[in-house]
Parts: sequence; C-alpha cells; structure tokens
Amino acid sequence: MNPKLSLAIGILCISFSPIFVKLAGTSPLGAAFYRVFIAWLCLIPYCIIKNKLRVNRKQLIIAVIAGVVFAADVAVWNMSLLKISATVSTLIANLAPVWVGLMSFLLFRKLSGRLFWIGTCVAILGMVILVGYQHILHLEFNAGILLALLASLFYAGYIMITKNIMAGIDVFTFMFYSMLGAAAFLFIISLFMSINIVNFPLRVWLCFIGMGLLCQLAGWLTINYSLRYLESTKVSIALLSQTVFAGLLAVFLLNEKLEVNEIIGSVIVLAGIAITFLKVSPRLFPKESI
Repeated sequence: MNPKLSLAIGILCISFSPIFVKLAGTSPLGAAFYRVFIAWLCLIPYCIIKNKLRVNRKQLIIAVIAGVVFAADVAVWNMSLLKISATVSTLIANLAPVWVGLMSFLLFRKLSGRLFWIGTCVAILGMVILVGYQHILHLEFNAGILLALLASLFYAGYIMITKNIMAGIDVFTFMFYSMLGAAAFLFIISLFMSINIVNFPLRVWLCFIGMGLLCQLAGWLTINYSLRYLESTKVSIALLSQTVFAGLLAVFLLNEKLEVNEIIGSVIVLAGIAITFLKVSPRLFPKESI
C-alpha cells in the first residue's frame, strides 16, 4: 500500500476513538485495556501461522517499551476526556508534532525543515480557530489540561520510538509485542487501582470491540506501516487531522453540530498538513534548516 494512503486510512480509523470512549462512558483505564487487548488477541492466530513471532532481544525490549508508552498515552488521554471537553482535550493531546520536532533536533540533531514548521504553525492556528481562541484564553490550568498535555508527550515519545524500530522489524511482529506490553501494563495498573474491568453492559463491550478492531488493530497497523517510509515529523503533523475527522464523525454519530469556526479551523488544519508534505524548492529555501 502507498504509505501516504496507509497513513490516511489509519488516521480515519483512530478518529473513531473519542466517539467510542464517549459512547462507552466507562472507566478510562478499562477502555484503554480492552482497546489493546482485543486487538492483540486478533493478532495471535495470524502471527503464529505466518511465523511473525521471531524477534531479537533488542527489538523485543524496544517494542515492549513502545507498548507501555502507548498504553500510558491512551490511558491518560481517556482520563482527560472525562475531566474537560473532548475538543480541548484532543487539541492539547495532539501537540505531539511540536514535541516530535523538538525531540528530533535535540536528540538526533535532525533538522525538520522550514516547511514542516510553517505547516505545523498553520495547523495549530487552525486548531485554535476550531476550538475558539476565547476558550483557550480562559482555560484554567486544571487536572484535565495537565493530563492532556502529558498524553501529548507520551504520544510524541511513541512516534519517536516506533520510527526508530520499524525499519528493521515486521509491522505485525512489532504490533504483537508492543500491544502485549501495553495490555500487561494496563492490566497491572487496573488491578493495583482496583478498577472494574469485567462487569460491563453489552453496549460497552461493543464499544470495546470497536476500539480494538478499528482504532487499534486497523488504525495503528496502517500508521505503523507508514512510519517505515515517511518521516516521523510528517506523520506526527498528519495525525493532527484526527481532530478534524473526529469532529465530523461526531456530527453524524453523536448528533453534534459544527459551528462556522470549526469548519474554517478544520480546513486550515488540513492545509497545514498539506504544507508539511510539499517538497521544498531550492530557489525558495537555498539552505533548508529549522
């Protein structure tokens, strides 16, 4: 599959995540656990039949660490969704592109390029318009905002870890061990905090299955595949479009209405993403830098 098409499909799939979380309306840790656990169960038969379980020690450790970081991201973001509005939480949690760009420069001295930062600024401007600047100016520094900010750091860390390992490992193999690590981590945390992860009504179980199959399995298989061929900075900025798709899905599935500022903001976000995928012209930027 074309990496860009794979990324687009993955973003559309994970955009259903806040919809399922809102519909389930249950423990954020329980929702995070079943999201990765159900997807992992579905991978077992395929990985065994196709002999996808072979991995060296270094790859195994990195995959498990990536899984734990991803689990922390999902769990913390789900907690944030229950404390502040979904739109604001998603906005803050999707600051990952900024952290990825900074991490790439600070850790690897990798220059992201002017177009990346221009596109990032345009996309963030679009997200500010989408949410409404007046809401951002009056936000209180509460627990929900701190959790969403922490989720964005975990999100960026996962993208960085995944990018560095995907070039040398099969996508299914990586997903198998990373989701195993994520599920084990969330299960232990749930037991430690005495959180119910068993007694749920049918409606909640259906939401869990949707998150596991669509958001986690299909979504992150296609996104991780794209990370083998696309720059992590570009993937992270493209993931900003999750906010746009989630808003559109909420209109049809949750009967929410889109305001004019949300429509304009969504268009600007997509424009910013498009800028980051443009190829720079030497005439415009003779010496490409950050």
